[in-house]
Amino acid sequence: MTRILLPTDFSENSLTAIRYGLTLYKDLKCSFFLLNSYMPPVYHTEYLMGSPAQIGLGDIVQQNSQDNLENLKKKLEKEFENPLHTFTTHSALNVLSSEVARTVEAEGIDVIIMGTQGATGAKEILLGTNTVHVIKNSKCPVLVIPSGFEYEVPEQILFPNDFEVSLNKESLASLLKIVNSHVSQVNVMHVYTGNELTIVQKKNKEQLANVLSENGFFHEVKSNEIITAINEFQIKQKINLLVMVQNKHTFLERLFIEPVIKKIGFHVTVPFLVILQ
Repeated sequence: MTRILLPTDFSENSLTAIRYGLTLYKDLKCSFFLLNSYMPPVYHTEYLMGSPAQIGLGDIVQQNSQDNLENLKKKLEKEFENPLHTFTTHSALNVLSSEVARTVEAEGIDVIIMGTQGATGAKEILLGTNTVHVIKNSKCPVLVIPSGFEYEVPEQILFPNDFEVSLNKESLASLLKIVNSHVSQVNVMHVYTGNELTIVQKKNKEQLANVLSENGFFHEVKSNEIITAINEFQIKQKINLLVMVQNKHTFLERLFIEPVIKKIGFHVTVPFLVILQ
Protein backbone atom coordinates (compact mmCIF):
# COMPACT_ATOMS: atom_id res chain seq x y z
CA MET A 1 0.00 0.00 0.00
CA THR A 2 1.25 3.49 -0.90
CA ARG A 3 1.12 5.97 1.98
CA ILE A 4 0.59 9.54 0.80
CA LEU A 5 0.65 12.76 2.82
CA LEU A 6 -1.66 15.57 1.67
CA PRO A 7 -0.95 18.86 3.50
CA THR A 8 -3.87 21.28 3.21
CA ASP A 9 -4.79 24.78 4.28
CA PHE A 10 -8.26 24.23 2.74
CA SER A 11 -7.49 26.61 -0.14
CA GLU A 12 -8.29 25.90 -3.79
CA ASN A 13 -4.54 25.57 -4.31
CA SER A 14 -4.26 22.64 -1.90
CA LEU A 15 -7.54 21.10 -3.08
CA THR A 16 -6.21 21.06 -6.65
CA ALA A 17 -3.16 19.13 -5.43
CA ILE A 18 -5.29 16.66 -3.45
CA ARG A 19 -7.57 15.95 -6.39
CA TYR A 20 -4.55 15.44 -8.62
CA GLY A 21 -3.11 12.91 -6.17
CA LEU A 22 -6.35 10.95 -5.84
CA THR A 23 -6.68 10.79 -9.62
CA LEU A 24 -3.01 9.95 -10.25
CA TYR A 25 -3.17 6.98 -7.86
CA LYS A 26 -6.76 5.95 -8.60
CA ASP A 27 -5.75 2.42 -9.63
CA LEU A 28 -3.42 1.81 -6.68
CA LYS A 29 -4.25 0.88 -3.09
CA CYS A 30 -3.40 3.97 -1.05
CA SER A 31 -3.70 5.38 2.42
CA PHE A 32 -4.02 9.17 2.35
CA PHE A 33 -3.16 11.35 5.33
CA LEU A 34 -4.90 14.74 5.30
CA LEU A 35 -2.76 17.14 7.34
CA ASN A 36 -3.55 20.64 8.52
CA SER A 37 -1.01 22.47 10.66
CA TYR A 38 -2.14 25.70 12.24
CA MET A 39 -1.07 28.59 14.42
CA PRO A 40 -3.48 30.83 16.35
CA PRO A 41 -3.86 34.22 14.64
CA VAL A 42 -2.18 35.81 17.67
CA TYR A 43 0.73 33.64 18.72
CA HIS A 44 3.02 35.64 21.00
CA THR A 45 4.66 35.26 24.40
CA GLU A 46 1.46 36.07 26.23
CA TYR A 47 -0.27 33.15 24.47
CA LEU A 48 2.45 30.73 25.51
CA MET A 49 2.30 32.02 29.09
CA GLY A 50 -1.45 31.64 29.30
CA SER A 51 -2.54 35.26 29.16
CA PRO A 52 -6.28 35.60 29.97
CA ALA A 53 -6.79 37.35 26.64
CA GLN A 54 -5.47 34.30 24.80
CA ILE A 55 -7.03 31.48 26.86
CA GLY A 56 -9.20 29.27 24.68
CA LEU A 57 -7.97 30.75 21.42
CA GLY A 58 -5.89 27.67 20.59
CA ASP A 59 -8.83 25.36 21.33
CA ILE A 60 -11.04 27.25 18.89
CA VAL A 61 -8.45 27.17 16.12
CA GLN A 62 -7.83 23.46 16.76
CA GLN A 63 -11.55 22.64 16.61
CA ASN A 64 -11.93 24.56 13.34
CA SER A 65 -8.98 22.65 11.89
CA GLN A 66 -10.41 19.27 12.92
CA ASP A 67 -13.90 20.13 11.66
CA ASN A 68 -12.57 21.31 8.30
CA LEU A 69 -10.49 18.15 7.93
CA GLU A 70 -13.49 15.91 8.60
CA ASN A 71 -15.60 17.87 6.12
CA LEU A 72 -12.85 17.58 3.52
CA LYS A 73 -12.55 13.84 4.12
CA LYS A 74 -16.29 13.33 3.61
CA LYS A 75 -16.22 15.50 0.49
CA LEU A 76 -13.38 13.49 -1.07
CA GLU A 77 -14.93 10.12 -0.19
CA LYS A 78 -18.18 11.20 -1.82
CA GLU A 79 -16.53 12.77 -4.88
CA PHE A 80 -14.14 9.91 -5.70
CA GLU A 81 -15.83 6.81 -4.18
CA ASN A 82 -12.68 4.72 -4.55
CA PRO A 83 -12.60 1.48 -2.48
CA LEU A 84 -8.80 1.36 -2.95
CA HIS A 85 -8.38 4.59 -0.99
CA THR A 86 -8.63 5.26 2.73
CA PHE A 87 -8.29 8.59 4.56
CA THR A 88 -6.87 9.63 7.91
CA THR A 89 -7.03 13.20 9.23
CA HIS A 90 -4.43 14.91 11.37
CA SER A 91 -4.53 18.39 12.91
CA ALA A 92 -1.46 19.86 14.63
CA LEU A 93 -0.31 23.06 16.31
CA ASN A 94 2.98 23.41 14.46
CA VAL A 95 4.66 25.04 11.48
CA LEU A 96 4.00 23.14 8.27
CA SER A 97 7.52 21.94 7.41
CA SER A 98 8.12 20.63 10.93
CA GLU A 99 4.81 18.78 11.12
CA VAL A 100 5.29 17.32 7.66
CA ALA A 101 8.71 15.99 8.69
CA ARG A 102 7.27 14.52 11.90
CA THR A 103 4.35 12.87 10.08
CA VAL A 104 6.55 11.40 7.36
CA GLU A 105 8.65 9.74 10.05
CA ALA A 106 5.75 8.61 12.24
CA GLU A 107 3.51 7.27 9.46
CA GLY A 108 6.11 5.90 7.04
CA ILE A 109 4.97 8.22 4.24
CA ASP A 110 6.04 7.29 0.69
CA VAL A 111 5.29 10.59 -1.04
CA ILE A 112 4.03 14.09 -0.20
CA ILE A 113 1.64 15.82 -2.60
CA MET A 114 1.06 19.53 -2.09
CA GLY A 115 0.13 22.77 -3.82
CA THR A 116 2.70 25.41 -4.64
CA GLN A 117 1.87 27.67 -1.68
CA GLY A 118 3.10 30.40 -3.98
CA ALA A 119 1.53 33.43 -5.62
CA THR A 120 -2.26 33.29 -5.62
CA GLY A 121 -3.74 32.74 -9.06
CA ALA A 122 -0.48 31.76 -10.75
CA LYS A 123 -0.90 28.74 -13.00
CA GLU A 124 2.80 28.01 -13.10
CA ILE A 125 4.86 26.80 -10.17
CA LEU A 126 6.01 29.73 -8.07
CA LEU A 127 7.64 27.99 -5.15
CA GLY A 128 6.53 29.62 -1.93
CA THR A 129 8.44 29.50 1.35
CA ASN A 130 6.47 26.57 2.75
CA THR A 131 6.99 24.49 -0.37
CA VAL A 132 10.72 25.16 -0.49
CA HIS A 133 11.10 24.26 3.21
CA VAL A 134 9.17 21.01 2.78
CA ILE A 135 11.22 19.98 -0.26
CA LYS A 136 14.59 20.82 1.27
CA ASN A 137 13.83 19.08 4.57
CA SER A 138 11.77 16.13 3.37
CA LYS A 139 12.90 12.53 3.83
CA CYS A 140 10.65 11.30 1.02
CA PRO A 141 9.68 12.42 -2.52
CA VAL A 142 7.54 15.54 -2.89
CA LEU A 143 5.09 16.13 -5.75
CA VAL A 144 4.19 19.80 -6.24
CA ILE A 145 1.09 20.74 -8.25
CA PRO A 146 0.68 24.18 -9.91
CA SER A 147 -2.30 26.25 -8.86
CA GLY A 148 -5.37 25.58 -11.01
CA PHE A 149 -3.74 22.68 -12.86
CA GLU A 150 -6.24 20.38 -14.57
CA TYR A 151 -5.28 16.72 -14.34
CA GLU A 152 -3.42 15.20 -17.27
CA VAL A 153 -2.35 11.57 -17.55
CA PRO A 154 1.46 11.63 -17.12
CA GLU A 155 2.17 10.08 -20.50
CA GLN A 156 5.27 12.21 -21.12
CA ILE A 157 7.68 12.76 -18.23
CA LEU A 158 10.72 15.06 -18.41
CA PHE A 159 13.67 14.06 -16.23
CA PRO A 160 16.65 16.48 -16.44
CA ASN A 161 19.76 14.64 -15.28
CA ASP A 162 23.50 15.29 -15.22
CA PHE A 163 24.33 11.65 -14.32
CA GLU A 164 26.38 12.82 -11.34
CA VAL A 165 24.56 10.52 -8.92
CA SER A 166 23.73 6.82 -9.03
CA LEU A 167 20.01 6.05 -9.24
CA ASN A 168 18.55 2.58 -8.68
CA LYS A 169 15.05 1.09 -8.50
CA GLU A 170 14.76 1.90 -4.81
CA SER A 171 15.61 5.59 -5.16
CA LEU A 172 13.32 5.88 -8.20
CA ALA A 173 10.46 3.86 -6.67
CA SER A 174 8.03 6.81 -6.62
CA LEU A 175 8.72 7.59 -10.28
CA LEU A 176 8.54 3.94 -11.39
CA LYS A 177 5.19 3.51 -9.64
CA ILE A 178 3.77 6.34 -11.77
CA VAL A 179 5.48 5.11 -14.94
CA ASN A 180 4.24 1.54 -14.56
CA SER A 181 0.65 2.44 -13.70
CA HIS A 182 0.31 4.93 -16.57
CA VAL A 183 2.72 3.40 -19.13
CA SER A 184 4.63 6.68 -19.21
CA GLN A 185 7.58 7.65 -21.38
CA VAL A 186 10.48 9.12 -19.39
CA ASN A 187 12.50 11.67 -21.36
CA VAL A 188 15.91 11.87 -19.68
CA MET A 189 17.41 15.21 -20.69
CA HIS A 190 21.14 15.84 -20.34
CA VAL A 191 22.25 19.44 -20.81
CA TYR A 192 25.44 19.31 -22.85
CA THR A 193 27.94 22.05 -21.97
CA GLY A 194 30.83 20.91 -24.17
CA ASN A 195 32.47 18.43 -21.82
CA GLU A 196 32.39 14.69 -22.41
CA LEU A 197 30.80 12.49 -19.77
CA THR A 198 33.18 11.16 -17.16
CA ILE A 199 33.55 7.45 -16.47
CA VAL A 200 31.28 7.83 -13.43
CA GLN A 201 28.65 9.72 -15.43
CA LYS A 202 28.68 7.08 -18.16
CA LYS A 203 28.23 4.34 -15.56
CA ASN A 204 25.34 6.20 -13.91
CA LYS A 205 23.70 6.83 -17.28
CA GLU A 206 23.90 3.14 -18.14
CA GLN A 207 22.41 2.17 -14.78
CA LEU A 208 19.55 4.66 -15.24
CA ALA A 209 18.86 3.24 -18.68
CA ASN A 210 18.62 -0.25 -17.19
CA VAL A 211 16.25 0.91 -14.45
CA LEU A 212 13.93 2.72 -16.85
CA SER A 213 14.22 -0.05 -19.44
CA GLU A 214 11.93 0.44 -22.46
CA ASN A 215 10.26 3.46 -20.83
CA GLY A 216 13.41 5.56 -20.90
CA PHE A 217 14.43 7.84 -23.79
CA PHE A 218 17.63 9.90 -23.63
CA HIS A 219 18.15 13.37 -25.09
CA GLU A 220 21.24 15.58 -25.39
CA VAL A 221 20.39 19.29 -25.25
CA LYS A 222 22.77 22.20 -25.73
CA SER A 223 22.04 25.00 -23.28
CA ASN A 224 23.69 27.08 -20.58
CA GLU A 225 20.66 27.22 -18.29
CA ILE A 226 18.59 24.30 -17.05
CA ILE A 227 15.36 26.35 -16.92
CA THR A 228 15.89 27.45 -20.53
CA ALA A 229 16.48 23.83 -21.54
CA ILE A 230 13.32 22.71 -19.74
CA ASN A 231 11.20 25.43 -21.33
CA GLU A 232 12.56 24.75 -24.82
CA PHE A 233 11.97 21.01 -24.45
CA GLN A 234 8.36 21.64 -23.40
CA ILE A 235 7.82 23.75 -26.51
CA LYS A 236 8.98 20.89 -28.76
CA GLN A 237 7.22 18.12 -26.87
CA LYS A 238 4.19 18.14 -24.59
CA ILE A 239 5.26 17.24 -21.05
CA ASN A 240 2.84 16.20 -18.29
CA LEU A 241 5.27 15.81 -15.39
CA LEU A 242 8.70 17.19 -14.49
CA VAL A 243 11.02 15.12 -12.30
CA MET A 244 14.23 16.20 -10.58
CA VAL A 245 16.59 14.76 -7.98
CA GLN A 246 17.26 16.66 -4.75
CA ASN A 247 21.00 16.42 -4.18
CA LYS A 248 23.77 18.94 -3.61
CA HIS A 249 25.23 18.08 -7.00
CA THR A 250 22.00 18.40 -8.99
CA PHE A 251 20.21 21.11 -10.91
CA LEU A 252 17.51 21.35 -8.27
CA GLU A 253 19.90 22.41 -5.53
CA ARG A 254 21.31 25.10 -7.80
CA LEU A 255 17.79 26.35 -8.45
CA PHE A 256 17.25 26.90 -4.74
CA ILE A 257 20.55 28.68 -4.10
CA GLU A 258 20.48 30.87 -7.20
CA PRO A 259 19.26 34.36 -6.11
CA VAL A 260 17.67 35.13 -9.48
CA ILE A 261 15.55 31.98 -9.35
CA LYS A 262 14.56 32.71 -5.76
CA LYS A 263 13.46 36.16 -6.84
CA ILE A 264 11.41 35.30 -9.92
CA GLY A 265 10.16 31.88 -8.83
CA PHE A 266 10.49 28.59 -10.63
CA HIS A 267 8.17 28.83 -13.63
CA VAL A 268 6.89 25.40 -14.60
CA THR A 269 3.38 24.73 -15.85
CA VAL A 270 3.20 21.00 -15.02
CA PRO A 271 3.41 18.96 -11.79
CA PHE A 272 6.90 18.74 -10.37
CA LEU A 273 8.18 15.58 -8.62
CA VAL A 274 11.27 15.94 -6.41
CA ILE A 275 13.09 12.67 -5.73
CA LEU A 276 15.61 12.31 -2.92
CA GLN A 277 19.02 10.74 -3.35
